[in-house]
Amino acid sequence: MNMQRTKITVPSLADYKLNRVPLTMVTAYDSTFAAIVDEAGVDLILVGDSVATVMQGHRNTLPVSMDHMEYHVQMVASAKPKALIIGDLPFGSYQTSPRDAVINAVRLVKAGAEIVKLEGGIHSRDAIEAIVRADIPVMGHIGLTPQSYHRMGGNKIQGRQDGNQSGGRDRLLADARAVEEAGACSFVIEAVPANLATEITTASTIPTIGIGAGAACDGQVLVLHDLLGLSERTFSFAKAYSNLRQQSITAVSEYVSDVRNRSFPDESHSFH
Repeated sequence: MNMQRTKITVPSLADYKLNRVPLTMVTAYDSTFAAIVDEAGVDLILVGDSVATVMQGHRNTLPVSMDHMEYHVQMVASAKPKALIIGDLPFGSYQTSPRDAVINAVRLVKAGAEIVKLEGGIHSRDAIEAIVRADIPVMGHIGLTPQSYHRMGGNKIQGRQDGNQSGGRDRLLADARAVEEAGACSFVIEAVPANLATEITTASTIPTIGIGAGAACDGQVLVLHDLLGLSERTFSFAKAYSNLRQQSITAVSEYVSDVRNRSFPDESHSFH
């Protein structure tokens, strides 16, 4: 790990936006990958509820529990990264009441999160305000909100239509204002037209972090398994910087072959 890096803090986020330095955020769900992305220099590590689809094999993020999120935050925190650790509040952990939102935010902070993230704009304002009153930093999330999977009819691009209905352009502008006014320190904008994300970013005094939202956001986030080419899935907004899936298959295949032909273990990998 690069020990020369300075620890990123929550107040640092405002400085990044002020100085127009793009923020980098990557998901990680365990200590090994957290250490790798931290040494690579990312600013924020998101312990996302995307663990449900990436690691657990679910169709969407809805099944993941608070116990799961707490566990994965603990694993990432054990790497002691210089990057800020963001812990996702899963579906059902904050929608029920502001009190539940605070209780579950506290659980993630005790597990090692330095910011908690939750989805929604206007509808999540009370939860954000309650968590902020508890002196816990909050990252919002607007646009395509995966926990709204059933309401959206799947994961679909938001903000293409005018109007105040959920997913409408005017509603997303209002959602962004609500998140900021509630006291969030930053927010994710997911799967919205680039021109709308630009408008939101320009109007916001807190950093925006885009995923499928164009280059004008104050930062970008990718799921690590997509970035590394580990996933079978491909997305138009995600760039694979490697092809570790195929490299991993090749490596394991070579191991299987070596065991079958008894070339592994050889003398150098045996005890005497």
